Parts: sequence; C-alpha cells; structure tokens
Amino acid sequence: MSLINGLPAHVLLVHAVVVLVPLTALAIVICAIWPVAARRFGIVLPILALVTLASVPLTTEAGEWLERHVDSDPLVRKHADLGDGLLPWALGLFVLAALVWWAARKSAADTSGGSRWSGTPMRVAAAVLSLVVAAGAVVDVYRIGDSGAKAAWHDGYSKTATSASDDD
Repeated sequence: MSLINGLPAHVLLVHAVVVLVPLTALAIVICAIWPVAARRFGIVLPILALVTLASVPLTTEAGEWLERHVDSDPLVRKHADLGDGLLPWALGLFVLAALVWWAARKSAADTSGGSRWSGTPMRVAAAVLSLVVAAGAVVDVYRIGDSGAKAAWHDGYSKTATSASDDD
C-alpha cells in the first residue's frame, strides 16, 4: 500500500498504530490483573490484539515506501530503524492477549474452582508479563512517533508567525 487519496498511506496508517498499541496494552494489563474484565472482554481482547498486530507491518511497509520517496535524511533513517522494532512488541501483545483470554475462558469453564490457570502464581506471572510487554510496546510507539515527528517537521515550519492574520 503506497497512497490513499493521494496521500502517503504511512501518514494515515500510523494513526491506527498510535491508537491501537496503547489501547491493546491497557486492555491486556486490565484483563491480566482483573479476571472479571477478561471474562467480560471475551474474544474481543485477542481480536483487538490481532488487529493491532496486523496494523504494524502494514504501516511499516507503507513507511518503507515513503522512505524511498523522500530525500535521504538521518532523521528518517533513525525513524525507520526504530519502526522496524515494533513488530515483536505487537506480537507479544497478541500472544499475551490470547493467553489471558484462554486462561479466563478456561477458569470460567472450570466449575470445580481448581483450574491451574486461575491460581494466584499464574495470575501474578501473567500480570507482571503483561505490564512489561505493555510498557515496552507503549514506550516503543512513543519513541517511534517522536522520531517520526522530528523527521517530518525538523525544517517544515517557521518558529515565528509569517503574518499577523495567522494569530486569529
């Protein structure tokens, strides 16, 4: 995918990643910590994580197309290098979402209350792992977005207003 309505697809698709990664990360942490939330989210949690996962390579591929169509710049290269590192985080979010969903489903189906997945050690491990992966994913999205904004805007605007009418 290269262009959408004449605009580089990357500048549009990136908004999905910027919204979906933190949203998915937050949902996974909530569901890992609070099993009732995991049961209420149900299949929506892994579906959200799958959509998030799918949006990352689409956005990266569109970014690679855009990189080939702009002047070579160290800021653009840094942004592209950072962007290549998001896929493992998105994959981690998906795997955790699937595991949290499966564990919640399994514990809800176990009427005897003896499910090994609903035990405190497993829930603590899932919560800690979810916090680590969620934090890593969100920090990575921030770093990528910051580098992309610097690459796009470093010489693209004037620090002073160009005319008095611009202040209105």
